[in-house]
Amino acid sequence: MTKRDDIFDFGFTVVTEEELETVTTANKNTDELALRLDLLYNTFQPLLDNLKNNPEKDYIFWPNRVEKVEEFEERLKKIYLGD
Repeated sequence: MTKRDDIFDFGFTVVTEEELETVTTANKNTDELALRLDLLYNTFQPLLDNLKNNPEKDYIFWPNRVEKVEEFEERLKKIYLGD
């Protein structure tokens, strides 16, 4: 490219409608995945924070543990599947 051509390079490329649709779909999928990843992180963080509470204690009192773990598993499954 010559100096004169650089002046007229506006930084865009012409694409077909199909190429644009492909890119748009990929961007939407990426955005959805980023939201699900944020939700997953925000779902785990309170659990980790609670587990770190009172580190001097040797045991954790956890009533209804099975029910709570199953609820958490179901929530994770919904996030994973995008429900």
